[in-house]
Amino acid sequence: MKPENAGRDQGAGQRSLAREAISPIMARLSTYMSGAAGRELPANVVRETKHHILDTVAAMVSGAQLTPGLHALRFARAYGGEKIATVVASELLTGPIEAAMVNGVLANADETDDNYSTGGAHPGCAIVPAALAIGEKSGIDGTRFIRAVALGYDVGMRAFKLVAKGGVLSETHNIVGTFGASAACGCAVALDTRQMRTLIDYASQQAGAGIGAWRQDSEHVEKSFMFGGMGARNGVTAAMLVQAGWTGVNDVFSGPGNLFESYAPKVDPEILVRKLGEVYEVQNTIIKKWSTGGPIQSPLEAVSILRQRRPFEPDDVERINIRVASSAADKIDDSVMANLSMQYLIAVMLIDKGLSFKAAHDEPRMQDPAVLRQKAKIKVVADESLERLLPRRVAIVEITFSDGTTVTERNDTVRGSPENPMTSEEVIAKARELMVPVLGNEKCTKLIDRLCVLEDVRDIRELRPLLQRGNILDEA
Repeated sequence: MKPENAGRDQGAGQRSLAREAISPIMARLSTYMSGAAGRELPANVVRETKHHILDTVAAMVSGAQLTPGLHALRFARAYGGEKIATVVASELLTGPIEAAMVNGVLANADETDDNYSTGGAHPGCAIVPAALAIGEKSGIDGTRFIRAVALGYDVGMRAFKLVAKGGVLSETHNIVGTFGASAACGCAVALDTRQMRTLIDYASQQAGAGIGAWRQDSEHVEKSFMFGGMGARNGVTAAMLVQAGWTGVNDVFSGPGNLFESYAPKVDPEILVRKLGEVYEVQNTIIKKWSTGGPIQSPLEAVSILRQRRPFEPDDVERINIRVASSAADKIDDSVMANLSMQYLIAVMLIDKGLSFKAAHDEPRMQDPAVLRQKAKIKVVADESLERLLPRRVAIVEITFSDGTTVTERNDTVRGSPENPMTSEEVIAKARELMVPVLGNEKCTKLIDRLCVLEDVRDIRELRPLLQRGNILDEA
């Protein structure tokens, strides 16, 4: 061999070895992900994961009645495709990618899905639909399904926190959705460590999509796609590409144009793997007590507490000032969408002495003179001091009565937050309220019973008859 050829061969070999070198962060993350399918979870994590699965399924079922859900179901009916995976609250079966996307839209359609207290992350509406769709394709059991969902929260929320810490993306919902759904799907189909690296690569390529223009869509359709459908679709796509033998970058965390350079160049990459197996992100995610936007939960709780302390009627109230974190105020201050309007929802709570799912989504009622009269009393104040307390979502409600007296309540720990979690009985009661109108009492009861003992489900496809119903589009 000529010396120059030998040099070229040696250089090629060195470059090959460099390509095969795996960064410590990637090695830790991909190894943890590949072991998740066979790794037993702590009992309290299993319980909390099942709570979030039930809560998200209830969101899918109830969301089928609303405008975003109806659009999603029309898409599924028109698209057709291979009959593999369930489209919830319908008689339709489609391919897993399409089912994940449609069910993700359903899950976010009514603002009752789980979220993170800083905003910017709705993990369940992407992760659970994706795991369900690819789980049906593969016929996984309930234990694998639970572990897949828990891993999805762990990876998706850490990716979100990486970018939210000071990354270059102003829109983060697809980050948590795509990384979370991809991780859940990779666990569901038991990808090995090398395959998980490729999965992370294809998740990274899809996760940066999305802009904040969804806030301009008053019908919530684009938002539901952004928060739920897109990430769920991306996750199933990434896993199925890897299953089909696609290759890619061996370590998307290293080299020019890597994930950290692209999304979070000034943030510590260690966030992605910090306390994996010790801190489970599903336990840090809020299950909403009410079917409203996240920043409205604490004010609703505060009004409820004040009313218990001093019973009053709507006409007793002269004015209400509600202080919230400054980043939340513009999202909920007199929004044109019922379930995102602080003034509308507080006004309804004053009148009804509670807030039902139906009332939270009653768009025509926003023009009811009785509601408008109460809305006029309510002011939202952006408070920088509360912004600094995030991720604790704190609200201060001050009610001044016509007799001149004033009462104040500061709410730091809304029911459903990690500091004040809902009991199993409360999660079930919420799910029943959401699902009975769509599925009926008998089917709803059977579905809840099965989801509460998911470990006993041998094949996730056993849930299909309980998730389905006659064509809701014919009634719309």
